[in-house]
Amino acid sequence: MVRTVARILWVVPLLLLLLSLDQAKVAYDLHATWRQGERATAEVIEWERSNRADVTYGYVSLRVPLGDNRVLVKDKMSLPYSLLPKLEGATTLDVHVRQGAPQEVVIDRIMPAHWLIAASQVGISLIGAALFFAGVYWWNAHLRSQSDAGMPTG
Repeated sequence: MVRTVARILWVVPLLLLLLSLDQAKVAYDLHATWRQGERATAEVIEWERSNRADVTYGYVSLRVPLGDNRVLVKDKMSLPYSLLPKLEGATTLDVHVRQGAPQEVVIDRIMPAHWLIAASQVGISLIGAALFFAGVYWWNAHLRSQSDAGMPTG
């Protein structure tokens, strides 16, 4: 049973690696929209921040007039909770828009910090993957050496 658990744990560093790849894509998409997107001023149509101890979340809904007389509405854009105070009370926000992109709208006021959070999560996930990989490798090697020595492995 112990050997089975030790082998199954190889999934954890893989999942952490996949998480870091996902966060790298988020950071890239944020940066690409900020650099290549069309500048606009968005109207804040809804803003929500929950401070409950068991659930903390926040979102903002925006109406963004585009240069070709169209309007893009982004409902309940989820944002990092720590960045929400920077948006509190705002009725308009400067944004960059890249229609059809994975990250269509980026709020200029919080973009550098938003990007930094995503990039930091890449590093943290990679460090976690490396540490977990080392631990699982060591444990599996230890179990293998016990097995080779004829000792019971549980």
